[in-house]
Amino acid sequence: MNKKSAPDFELAPLRGLDDFLLESARFQVPNIKDMEKWGNRVCSNLLYYQSNYFLLAIIIFIIVGVIHPTKIASGFLVTAAILLIIYLTRDRAAVNQFKRKHPLVSVGLILTVGYCITYMLGSLLIFFMGILLPISVSFIHASLRLRNLKNKITNRVEMLGLKKTPMGIFLEELGMEQEIF
Repeated sequence: MNKKSAPDFELAPLRGLDDFLLESARFQVPNIKDMEKWGNRVCSNLLYYQSNYFLLAIIIFIIVGVIHPTKIASGFLVTAAILLIIYLTRDRAAVNQFKRKHPLVSVGLILTVGYCITYMLGSLLIFFMGILLPISVSFIHASLRLRNLKNKITNRVEMLGLKKTPMGIFLEELGMEQEIF
């Protein structure tokens, strides 16, 4: 059997609040004219502070969930229902055959689903805000936070393939790899 060894994958440590946000943290608006440098800064910070970003995402989602618990739950259910409908209607032949055999039921279903989605639009927006707000906050922090020497060294070790982290694998799958030197 071909098993991957445990050292191939590890979780990044949680960085201190002082380093992440407070006194020793240095922030600067990125130069939007130099997209490569900005992209390297974002990737570097996403890798270095990944545990902080995951924790921040959980906290923000919980806060949104506490403020709007029924809308988060409703938005999740509507999203799940939409994904289920998309999955069930993948077979176009069966859907077209059902539409021909039961035209009134098809129109009724389309109108009912459209009404439910419209009625639950507020819940969908709150649910997606609970997901997209942490992503936005993490991106803004990663864009503004200047890298330090420890950040650069840690990222070079990961780029050389000596260790793999969840964010490193995610960025690699997105094709957002940094240059090693």
